[in-house]
Amino acid sequence: MRSFYRTPEGVAARQGLAVALATSAYGVSFGALSVASGLDVWQTCVLSLLMFTGGSQFAFVGVIAAGGAAAAHAAIASSVLLGVRNAAYAMRMAPVVAGGFWRKAGATQFTIDESVAVGLAQSTPRARQWGFWVTGVAIWIGWNISTLLGALLGDVLGDPRTYGLDAAAAAAFLALLWPRLRGREPLAVAAGAAVVAAALTPVLMPGIPVIAAAGVAVVVGLFDPRRPTSAPGVVAEEKGMP
Repeated sequence: MRSFYRTPEGVAARQGLAVALATSAYGVSFGALSVASGLDVWQTCVLSLLMFTGGSQFAFVGVIAAGGAAAAHAAIASSVLLGVRNAAYAMRMAPVVAGGFWRKAGATQFTIDESVAVGLAQSTPRARQWGFWVTGVAIWIGWNISTLLGALLGDVLGDPRTYGLDAAAAAAFLALLWPRLRGREPLAVAAGAAVVAAALTPVLMPGIPVIAAAGVAVVVGLFDPRRPTSAPGVVAEEKGMP
């Protein structure tokens, strides 16, 4: 067992569990905020069981908290817009997950920011699968447990935002992203996306700033004069990229 942890698969599993620990803890905040917004404990838990994408869940309860049941349509629209990014993740992760229809169908529930980030951060195909599955499954279990705890103990915990759990989850994600920002172009894309998201967040409904920020990378890829003409998969493998 000890030798496994030294392998690429073991490294991926350790990273996945570490990210799951930080991310799952933030589920307490969602559970407490959801109940405070007017949803009951069971409704809160169903959101985490089935929707299972933190940004969309927070957007949903945030709109409900501001507008009540009458804002349900706006809440659904906001959560759907934030969930659009998961469809892009699915296209990128399909060759990583591999397998047949049922394997890929099962992977859709665990295709989230963190599982994709950990998976793509690995150096071998097998390690990418380990990173994806360990992270996704571990977060799903931890997130649902912490959601239930937050929903039940919301009044005892007080305002969950004071604990800084949102910063812990963001820091874990940034720690995975930062080593991949090698060179001026990736740094410029990341900085541009951050500026776009920060500028649009105060004026647009949740979800749209995220999509607009992702568009920065698309624009750079389409209009970069240095873009290689050979097959993308060949170039990526030659450079050792996932």
